[in-house]
Amino acid sequence: MSPDPLPRLRELCLALPETTEKISHGEPTWFVRKAFVVYSDHHHGDPRTAFWCAAPPGAQEALVAARPQVYFRPPYVGHRGWLGVNLDALGTGELDWAEIAEVVTDAYREVAPKKLIALLDAR
Repeated sequence: MSPDPLPRLRELCLALPETTEKISHGEPTWFVRKAFVVYSDHHHGDPRTAFWCAAPPGAQEALVAARPQVYFRPPYVGHRGWLGVNLDALGTGELDWAEIAEVVTDAYREVAPKKLIALLDAR
């Protein structure tokens, strides 16, 4: 895997309008009123370094089916359509930061108020 992905993930999340970071359930979590990305560094014995995020309807099923080495249904929130992203795939060439940025932005759009989405779109 690439060097520690947390600083880069943090940078992507905090670049979005009115995002804050807090520790939730022992892991860094990014909020825009509600959580939209949760970092998961071997959470509850999971062998992956990953993050879990809100996802547009149908995205979880489609991405997990197409690329199960990168995407997965995370525990606790997967039943709500959240998506797991395996950051260990960065070191394999199966995932890059541009794709992660898209997934993070999509997650933000799922929970952000319309006025903040409009602010994001105006950039």
